[in-house]
Amino acid sequence: MASCVLRLFGTVYSLKNYHVVENGSKIFSSIYKHNFLKSHIPLIDNTRSTTFFNKRPAEQLWKGVTSVSNAGKRRGRARGLTRRKDLNKGQIIGQGRIPILFPGLNIPIIRGKEILTQQKCPEDPEREEKLIKLRDSISSRKSIKLSSLERGWTSHKPGGMKIGPPDPVGDDTFEDFESWVLESKIVSTMTHNLGRKNKISSMVITGNGNGLAGYAIAKAKEMKQSLNSAKRKAATKVLYFNRYNDHTVVHDFYTQCGRTKIFVHKMHEGYGLVCHRVIKCCCQAIGIKDIYAKVEGAINYQNIVKAFLMGLLQQKTFQQMADEKQLHLVEFRKENDDFPVVVASPARVRTEDEIKPDEILDFNQYLMDGKVVLKKKKSPPFYTKLDSWIIHQRKMERIRNKKDVKLRLLAEYGVVRSFLADKYPEAKEVLWSKKRVQAEKEAQAE
Repeated sequence: MASCVLRLFGTVYSLKNYHVVENGSKIFSSIYKHNFLKSHIPLIDNTRSTTFFNKRPAEQLWKGVTSVSNAGKRRGRARGLTRRKDLNKGQIIGQGRIPILFPGLNIPIIRGKEILTQQKCPEDPEREEKLIKLRDSISSRKSIKLSSLERGWTSHKPGGMKIGPPDPVGDDTFEDFESWVLESKIVSTMTHNLGRKNKISSMVITGNGNGLAGYAIAKAKEMKQSLNSAKRKAATKVLYFNRYNDHTVVHDFYTQCGRTKIFVHKMHEGYGLVCHRVIKCCCQAIGIKDIYAKVEGAINYQNIVKAFLMGLLQQKTFQQMADEKQLHLVEFRKENDDFPVVVASPARVRTEDEIKPDEILDFNQYLMDGKVVLKKKKSPPFYTKLDSWIIHQRKMERIRNKKDVKLRLLAEYGVVRSFLADKYPEAKEVLWSKKRVQAEKEAQAE
């Protein structure tokens, strides 16, 4: 009788009271009979899980496909080689075959007082085609040419580009919204332990073109992250801006932020957006179609946006202006021959004695906060320096005010006549006619 220890599959088993033979077959068979070594884990053969493709880095694999020896290059064998494709292009965290919003990974954990949860976004069936098209366009030797509407203000920076609607927040979706990049620049800070740290600051405005718009500024290490975070923040800061007939501002106004001053003028329908390109993007987001704006002072994009949106929010309605001044608000239009139309009336109208002598009664100065817009004088036309123009003025001197005098007499007397017509009846305008001339001749003959 003897005892021994048998190690199988990393486990130690003790064997006692069994005879030991040379080949050990009797021991193994007796152990198997008594269920000592019945394994509950299936035995798997060793397999090789590493291959040539996952051992080598991407650079060596691409080099094996795209490289040519120096002798081959001299013979022209490198002309038709395939170019490298960056397979990481178009891959964004959280936007795969099933796009998901992960708090702390691709969206913030807390938004305001709300703790965000993981959400599933709608799938894009054209995602694979877009990725293939993007990689092929990058790998091709031809440069990508975008239209002037897609590339923004310039081809060097993303300012003015459209980046799509913001991501949905809970049950709120932004289907009719569009976002514009107003500014994207590199900002740096000097730290005592890490040295200079660079980040990209982006300013984005989003709106539906129907009075709703909001803007925000965000910073991140990469441009895509900063643009996406700024777009999400802008969606949470949407405000409503009043418009006149859904195409222009309610009235002219003056606004200022820092050293940036803006004079905004209300324009008729069809005038267009004649203003700074940043203000133009803001107007497109809000839905303003006709405006003239003059920027004076420092050209700071952030100050321009702040000043313009503050001026829009501080607009007054016609009734508010009438109540503030306690006077009637009257509108004159050229298309109505400057016929006065009362737009708003206060509850109590002040008399002339109650109006102070130094009070601003000019409507334009009242809207511009007491400031007068300096306009450039128009240069006289070239023909005013010619001698023929002086001769023409001498000839037209006796009838130069004929139209104005005629209108004034029609307004006062109803007919074109002299102020001495009561004493001298012949001092009236007589229209020439053939019958009247014949009648006068017959009267003289008789």
